[in-house]
Amino acid sequence: MNSDHDFRSQASSDELTQMARIAWRNNSRCIGRLFWQSLELLDARAAETPAEVFEACLRHLEFATNGGRIRSAVTVFREADSTGSGIRIWNRQLIRYAGYRNDDGTFLGDPEQAAFTAKLREMGWSPPASKTAFDVLPIVIQFPGQRPEIFEIPREAILEVPISHPEFDWFAQLGLKWHALPVVSDMALIGQGHRFTAAPFSGHYMSTEIACRNFGDENRYNLLPTVAAHMGLEIKSLRSLWKDRAMIELNTAVLHSFRQAGVTLVDHHTASEQFMRHVDKEEHCGREVPGDWSWLVPPLSGSACPVFHRYYAEEILDPAFVTQARAW
Repeated sequence: MNSDHDFRSQASSDELTQMARIAWRNNSRCIGRLFWQSLELLDARAAETPAEVFEACLRHLEFATNGGRIRSAVTVFREADSTGSGIRIWNRQLIRYAGYRNDDGTFLGDPEQAAFTAKLREMGWSPPASKTAFDVLPIVIQFPGQRPEIFEIPREAILEVPISHPEFDWFAQLGLKWHALPVVSDMALIGQGHRFTAAPFSGHYMSTEIACRNFGDENRYNLLPTVAAHMGLEIKSLRSLWKDRAMIELNTAVLHSFRQAGVTLVDHHTASEQFMRHVDKEEHCGREVPGDWSWLVPPLSGSACPVFHRYYAEEILDPAFVTQARAW
């Protein structure tokens, strides 16, 4: 009997839950670690086919989305074999929007997903006949030594939030939306000599992740010029601070929309205060908190948030969620 079957027969769900929770506590890039002990394990180590892995992913979406009252969760599939090969989910997150590169070099949808979208099309996936900026990508699952398989996510499994603004009526006409649940699905859970190459995990969004990064970054949806133009701002001079003002309103819209939809979301000031409470609790327990400053400091009003005003140890502790080479 090989080591991974040995471990699956010996490790209890409680032991695996604690391993995943500590891996979250050790995640240097996560600002939401105050709630690490609330992480729920969905034990899917018995899944033996890509279809069964996909069904477990759908169960994760349903459980964690919880009608908008987001629950932190991790789904763990069987351990990698002695060579390190294991089940892989190709997607960076279970829910992401396609990116289509136009002939003139511009993009429809999410440019970050353009290479993956092109790879899917090479594999035979067909996008909707009428492509939009928010076409949900299918999930790709691969077992060691087997061909990858593509699975479409049912629309009813995805909760999306239409984006409007409490003051600007024109905002809703932009046709923006975002999915309620972020599920990182391409990292490995490692610890105590074990490696789970498929262990999608999720918490809830911080508003700046959507408004500043997904919507605002130039290499993503690049919406700051669009919002600034609708606001009538002078965009020819950076001194007008048009980017800052547009970013504020994008965040206002995202916070307003998630609240209206009854979906869990935290603003960056609250998240920062929560993280400092986590730091205090950990230091009281005699544990140093690992942290990547560039990830912990919000991309909006950084110095107005307490996480800005100190540095953190950047060591990688065990157990941990770690980056893997892209399966594709």
